Amino acid sequence: MLSYGVAVVFLGSCSVLPAKTFEAQQNDTQAQKTIESNPVFVPPQIFSSSGDPNFVVKVVQQVGPAVVRIDSSRTITSRVPNEFNDPFFRRFFGDSAPQPRQRVERGSGSGFIINSSGQILTNSHVVDGADRVTVTLKDGRTFDGKVLGEDPVTDVAAIKIDANNLPTLSVGNSDALQPGEAVVAIGNPLGLNNTVTSGIISATGRSSSDIGASDKRVDYIQTDAAINPGNSGGPLLNARGQVIAMNTAIIRGAQGLGFAIPINTVQRIAQELIATGKVDHPYLGVQMVTLTPEIKERIRNRAGDRLNLQADEGVLLVEIVPRSPASVAGLRVGDVIKSINSQPVTKIEEVQRLVEKSKIGTKLPIEVERNGQIVQLGVQPAPLPVRREG
Repeated sequence: MLSYGVAVVFLGSCSVLPAKTFEAQQNDTQAQKTIESNPVFVPPQIFSSSGDPNFVVKVVQQVGPAVVRIDSSRTITSRVPNEFNDPFFRRFFGDSAPQPRQRVERGSGSGFIINSSGQILTNSHVVDGADRVTVTLKDGRTFDGKVLGEDPVTDVAAIKIDANNLPTLSVGNSDALQPGEAVVAIGNPLGLNNTVTSGIISATGRSSSDIGASDKRVDYIQTDAAINPGNSGGPLLNARGQVIAMNTAIIRGAQGLGFAIPINTVQRIAQELIATGKVDHPYLGVQMVTLTPEIKERIRNRAGDRLNLQADEGVLLVEIVPRSPASVAGLRVGDVIKSINSQPVTKIEEVQRLVEKSKIGTKLPIEVERNGQIVQLGVQPAPLPVRREG
């Protein structure tokens, strides 16, 4: 939750093309010279980039069969308070004492096929803790799905179904995306199968803290293509029909704000999930805040002379987890991180990205300012302890 009340909602568990030819461009220019009294209509970029105002239809026809619906269910057993297991209480309640109760939670989401032999990608929260996963293709065929692995830290999961010769999606490059590019989303929002929406990329590089998902390690793509509960895990596609991101979240109460995980991140995580069934993320064991003049003044007012904070920018460590890699390496509360692996940092998002790129078990050089002095340390990241839902 962000300080100004933004709440992020993860969606699943709730129910370049040829440009105009040179000849055509010459003809356009000639027409402009001949009839100068009529201004030339310049089509919106969403059309001119593809040369076809109906490019969405072609994208859907091309890739629609590779988008699937994913239904999951898990059994939840309610716990009986320990007091009722005490013989004293049983003397009074006997057989009428509360018994464990079971209920089945169901959810649905979307996914897309990446391998003709049945490998499918979706969001981790779509299948988290599921006892059963069912995959439905656009042609109506239904298969039991096996979860190959899931990573709640990036919210990516891989599933396998027993099928062959399946349609697949081609992959784009999410590192090359620009705000304003046309995009298409396909999925199963609110149980409405094979729903298509379109829009543009509104922004790139939205950090997890920007959207109120501080437990994730992802920089998101923001889009105004309509996505709703059930769209989770479905593809966000460019005008060439390539998947560039995985739809995953919205902000509660907002309109025209959706967020998707860049496909380059999805691919990296999926490769590890398919190979080993899990993903280990580097962990230091610190809580931190981006140092600003306002925060510095607030800390001075609260800590007084107890903290000699001289730095004006950097990332301030506010807590060190006991026996964590940071603690073992000698990092202290009040240290201000100035660089990691010789790369300057001024924001917590920069620290998170550099730590995520580091290697578990390999020392990571960190430069901090402590009491006005520069201190060089080496921290050996450990695997991130992951807390599972349910």
